[in-house]
Amino acid sequence: MQDAIAAMTRQLSALRGLLQKAEDHCAARRIDPSVLLGCRLFPDMYPLSRQVQIACDHAKGAAHRLAGREVPSVPDVETTFAELRDRIDRTATLVRELPAEAYEGAETRTVTLKMRTGEVTFTGRDYLWKFALPNLYFHAATAYNILRHNGVELGKRDFLGAS
Repeated sequence: MQDAIAAMTRQLSALRGLLQKAEDHCAARRIDPSVLLGCRLFPDMYPLSRQVQIACDHAKGAAHRLAGREVPSVPDVETTFAELRDRIDRTATLVRELPAEAYEGAETRTVTLKMRTGEVTFTGRDYLWKFALPNLYFHAATAYNILRHNGVELGKRDFLGAS
């Protein structure tokens, strides 16, 4: 379980780095940052800012649900790169602050989510590997793709984060 927590915090750190590069890109090219934060890959997809918020939600949600804890509520109010980086930092803290012993029995713990279509129940293992991590990576990759599509000079190493 600790490996999964480490993977989540690593991805959050990489996402933070992407946002810093995006902000630097905007400053160098005199682009209003709100324009880039509102960019989408397709009209029916969420904008960059929401992709980051959702990635954070999946990381904190997974850590707390698997630890058998209540998931802290974090309002979606960020409108700047700095605010989004701060959200990532706060999320990483929420994930890291849970003690390792809180995850004892997490693989078999029942996790129930309320979805638009009704409740979905997983074992902790299935929730982590088939829902939480894929969603975290999906939204982080979508954020990367929005930035790359809009000219921010990024590569795979930026997405993967520091070794």
